[in-house]
Amino acid sequence: MEKRKITVLGAGESGTGAAILAQKKGFQVFVSDLSQIKPYYKEQLDARGIEWEEQHHSEERILESDEIIKSPGIPKEAPIIQKLMAQGTPIISEIEFAGRYTNARMVCITGSNGKTTTTSLIYHIFKMAGMNVGLAGNIGSSLAWQVAEKDFDWYVIELSSFQLDNMYDFKADIAVLMNITPDHLDRYDYEMQNYVDAKMRVIRNQTGSDAFVYWADDPIITRELKKYGLKATLYPFSEAMKEDLAAWTDNGTVYFDRPYAFNMEQESLALRGKHNLYNSMAAGISASIAGIRSDTIRKALQSFQGVEHRLERVARVGGVDFINDSKATNVNSCWYALQSMPVKCVLILGGKDKGNDYTEIEPLVREKCVGLVYLGLHNEKLHSFFDPMGLPVADVQSMSDAVKAAYGMAKKGQIVLLSPCCASFDLFKSYEDRGEQFKNCVRAL
Repeated sequence: MEKRKITVLGAGESGTGAAILAQKKGFQVFVSDLSQIKPYYKEQLDARGIEWEEQHHSEERILESDEIIKSPGIPKEAPIIQKLMAQGTPIISEIEFAGRYTNARMVCITGSNGKTTTTSLIYHIFKMAGMNVGLAGNIGSSLAWQVAEKDFDWYVIELSSFQLDNMYDFKADIAVLMNITPDHLDRYDYEMQNYVDAKMRVIRNQTGSDAFVYWADDPIITRELKKYGLKATLYPFSEAMKEDLAAWTDNGTVYFDRPYAFNMEQESLALRGKHNLYNSMAAGISASIAGIRSDTIRKALQSFQGVEHRLERVARVGGVDFINDSKATNVNSCWYALQSMPVKCVLILGGKDKGNDYTEIEPLVREKCVGLVYLGLHNEKLHSFFDPMGLPVADVQSMSDAVKAAYGMAKKGQIVLLSPCCASFDLFKSYEDRGEQFKNCVRAL
């Protein structure tokens, strides 16, 4: 019998892992990437004799495939995707494909903000508890590669809306939804509901033996839940105590009530700020559902070191603190960062705008900011929105100039905050590249 043909579109971490797993499961595999493939991934494919092409698509060959595994960065509007959809070829995500070949239990975390920190926190707790666990999705090695090469009992997976888009039969044993605020609207026809629908796919296929952990005060989640006949057990959390919560705070103490009760001092949490309180609650509930003891959860929440590029303290120069929040690629992330600032700050923002509405951060910018630095190729929208506030502003197109301008505006005892609100792709390779450049420029002052 002829092998079934799978084409993997995109040869980054996700696509290469999917190709390796597909080959291991007996498929005829072909990898095609419109961009250049990084040498590391070429080596991975070559070592296994997996055929690949870069900087073009062999359309005829791709269109003959029985199934397509699409990397999350490729939009549905891409011409090759449109042709595949028109002829009815199944298109799935790497996560969907990997889920077919493992019986491991899945903790899946999504949300517009907080998902990387929450995912990292849950993984940290599981590791401290001695669990046999893998870290996958947007961080760590791809799920498909781990399913092919490792043998974990649990996976903790950070899922973007793009990854959720092409998941159909995959199921989360524990689904975590931190919040839903506008993001990536350029990928969703500038329709918020399309983005909301993608995020809500995290609860798809859940049964009565599964769990759904979510922020009880998110108006969109609360509204959307009414549309779903959800069978999973609900574990809502909130800052303020109310009925049926799994976790809340009261008078400086964090209370976890379900699936079993314990508490800890809010001051003892390793991560500061309201948003990190929510991240810690979601992580604590998830670990508790997985059967991890409360004393282990407490110790892990007290010892976690934080996530790089997320409110990361870089250095103090001339009495000015520099904080790297390059991972803030949307307006709501910047809101959380500003909200957690204990003193006045100079804000560096800008980049590739994804249909941003800056109204959400306007009150905090007025309250907390003493200057603004616009870092991007196209700063017109920032000028038109923020300039009327009358704050000192600087227009720059390199990180070095941004750091120098911000340092010049800040006084001793204040903070320079890089929290861009935007994607990084106009001037940088990634938000990581943007954050690394920021840190290097600060250290060079």
